[in-house]
Amino acid sequence: MIESLPYKRVLVKVSGEGLMGAGEYGLDKGSVSKLAQDVKAVVAASRQICLVIGGGNIFRGLTGAASGMDRATADYMGMLATIMNALAVQNALEEIGVPTRVQSAITMAQVCESYIRRRAVRHMEKGRVVIFAAGTGNPFFTTDTAAALRAVEMNCDVLLKATQVDGVYDSDPKANDKAKWYKQLTFDKVIADNLQVMDTTAIALARENHLPIIVFNMHENNAIAHVLEGRGLFTIISNSTET
Repeated sequence: MIESLPYKRVLVKVSGEGLMGAGEYGLDKGSVSKLAQDVKAVVAASRQICLVIGGGNIFRGLTGAASGMDRATADYMGMLATIMNALAVQNALEEIGVPTRVQSAITMAQVCESYIRRRAVRHMEKGRVVIFAAGTGNPFFTTDTAAALRAVEMNCDVLLKATQVDGVYDSDPKANDKAKWYKQLTFDKVIADNLQVMDTTAIALARENHLPIIVFNMHENNAIAHVLEGRGLFTIISNSTET
C-alpha cells in the first residue's frame, strides 16, 4: 500500500513555461485548465495549497537585461507577467468551483489583493487557494526565491517544484539518455554539484528553514495529488537523505 506523504499545507512553484503547452510563448488554455484540475484534486483531499507562478512564458527579466535593457526594469516587467499568469490560473480555478485569491507583492488594488501574510494564511485556512504573484516585489530575485520565501512565511510543510521532467537528474535527461535520476538528495549536494534545481538563494533558504522540496513532472495526470499520495516518480530534497 502506498503511504500518503504527511503534508497538510503545500506550496507549488510552477514555471511560466509550464503554461505554454506546445507553443513558444504565451498561455495555452489546455495547460492552464489541467493545472487547475490538479489543484482542485489537492483541495478535495482536504489539503491547503498556495502557488507561485513564473512569467517566463511572457517575459523573462534576464533575457531583457541581456538584450541591453536595464536589469531592474526588465525584472519589473517579468513581475507583471507573473500577475497575468496568476489571473489566468485564478480564472481557470474559479470556473471549476475552486475559490481563489491572487496576492501581489506589487500593489495593484484594482486587479488583486496586496500580499499580506496573515490574510493569506487565513484564506488557506478557509479552503481557498492563494496564488502569490510579482515574485518578492524586488528586482534581482527569481520566482524560485519567491516560492521558497512564501513557503517559509506560510509555514508550509513542503515546496513542490513543478518541472518538465520527473525529478532531478545529474544532467539533462532530454539530451543525455544515460542521465542519473535521484530519488533523494540533500540540499548540500544540490549546491555542491550545481544541479540547477532552483537558484542557490532558494535552496539555501529552504535548507536553513528545514523546508523539503519535491521535484516532479507537472505534465502527468493529477500530478500534484499523486506526488502528495506518494505515487509516481519524484525527487525529495531535504537536509537529510532519510524522509
